[in-house]
Amino acid sequence: MNICITPNNDTVLSLFPGIARYWLVLTALTWGAVLPATLRAAEKAVRINLGTLAPRGSTYHQSLQAMAENWKQAPGGGVRLVIYPDGTQGGESDMVRLMRVGSLHAGLVTAVGLAEIEPGVTGLQSLPMMFRNFDEVEYVNDKLRPMVEKRLADKGFVVLFWVDAGWVRYFSKEPMLTPDDMKKMKVFVWSGNTAQVDTMKKHGYTPVGLESGDILPGLQTGLINVVPAPPVFALYSQVDKRAPHMIDLKWAPLVGACVVKKDIWDKIPAEAKDTLLKAASQAGKEIRANSRKESDESVAAMKKRGLIVDELTPEQEAKWRVAAEETYPDLRGKIVPADIFDEVTRLLQEYRAGGGKK
Repeated sequence: MNICITPNNDTVLSLFPGIARYWLVLTALTWGAVLPATLRAAEKAVRINLGTLAPRGSTYHQSLQAMAENWKQAPGGGVRLVIYPDGTQGGESDMVRLMRVGSLHAGLVTAVGLAEIEPGVTGLQSLPMMFRNFDEVEYVNDKLRPMVEKRLADKGFVVLFWVDAGWVRYFSKEPMLTPDDMKKMKVFVWSGNTAQVDTMKKHGYTPVGLESGDILPGLQTGLINVVPAPPVFALYSQVDKRAPHMIDLKWAPLVGACVVKKDIWDKIPAEAKDTLLKAASQAGKEIRANSRKESDESVAAMKKRGLIVDELTPEQEAKWRVAAEETYPDLRGKIVPADIFDEVTRLLQEYRAGGGKK
């Protein structure tokens, strides 16, 4: 009869004292070297909290996540980017306020939020029917970017990349084919935008200031019945289910940027910043490409679930253009800084005079 004896730790130590001591010392030295190094790297990595209204799982969010992964690998210990999607940090006004107090360090926000930091950004978004296509938007953006980025830097923010999210369209509970139709309705505007509210009231409209999270309840209760929004946002938030009419009119581009507080950016090792900016640039390119494609796809998807796209006659579209241009004197100097307004109009004239060549 064979007896199998399984040695315990004491047996091993007694039988092989030299080997055991060597193994214990080696293990201690290995973990003693690895753990502190790992902990030091984790402690050394700068943490950046980034807020955005972009829905979790959207291509916007995915591009930010890919950027975060690349940032981890940056020289000097990397950067830990923590993303808060879905507007969990509040609306854009809330996120700007949190960035100012240091709870958030960065944000992917539209011109609405950026304008609370630097009003000059409004020249890219707050001029209804000023731009005819994205080529014009890109031309003006490229020319204005150095000026706007310097002003943002002077306010303590560094621009990582610029994006656009398609054209803002009007969604309404009932057909709205002319500006006179809209004057009979209650229109969503971003909360806190007093100048826009005053301008709209002056021209006979009824604006209602709300945060983005209040749009659906507002449509449900009748507090509002018109929402200007890019189709991607309307699809994700299901605006079309409560406002099933959309006029086929390019009202304005929805422009935004990813910005980071300059004080935390300055804490990042110099050798890491090139890697971070390259990853950020790639994220921006992906978001722009996806958003334009998804804008058309979103309209198609909403049409399948009941959205009615109201086509405009040339006469109706002309009425919208006249109504938009009538607001320009009130926008200049109040919502859009006068120098920015003048530069945007000059650049558009320059671009169009050149036959649309950059």
